[in-house]
Amino acid sequence: MEVLGGPGVGLAIALENLFPPIPSEAILPTAGFAASRGELGLVEVLVWATVGSVVGALALYGLGAWLGRERFRAVASRVPLVKLSDIDRTEAWFERHGPKAVLIGRLIPVFRSFISVPAGIERMSLPLFLGLTTLGSAVWNTIFVLVGYHLGEQWHVVEEYVSAGSKVVLAVVAVACVWFVVARVRERRRARRTTGTASPDDEEDSYSRR
Repeated sequence: MEVLGGPGVGLAIALENLFPPIPSEAILPTAGFAASRGELGLVEVLVWATVGSVVGALALYGLGAWLGRERFRAVASRVPLVKLSDIDRTEAWFERHGPKAVLIGRLIPVFRSFISVPAGIERMSLPLFLGLTTLGSAVWNTIFVLVGYHLGEQWHVVEEYVSAGSKVVLAVVAVACVWFVVARVRERRRARRTTGTASPDDEEDSYSRR
């Protein structure tokens, strides 16, 4: 950011979208702190941060569009314990809540990057995707830049709190994944004990793999 100025903020945030381990909760407050010292303009930081967010999100949207529904289904059908009916339900859910999911997803740690992929897979209207992504990103960026701007040299406090929040989100996801795996294994075992043969879902998965 010192070398490139506002474009450096945009580049860092674009990379954060593509590589989530790069934390925006560290980049944005730092940029806000730089703005408070007069090294960068506050409006400049906000504009470039949002541009970077949209560019990164567009790259992931393009990845989802390139994969497409059929290719994604083909890949998902080869994942253990995943049924095509799961994919169908996910697609139906995204069709109902797509705009809301994209907007809210931009405000949730970890998921704020990945929400662009299903939007691309479902070929959400590009103008709508850009509008929602820009709005959600602008809100997220403004919050963290202004916090860093007002905290000054204590900007690093923000990262500690958001990092804790991110860990909570990851813990919830981990619990949900464990629950899903356990429930799916039990479901298949019950089906096999009841019929003595492979369940319809097993046959569906086997057919899809062929």
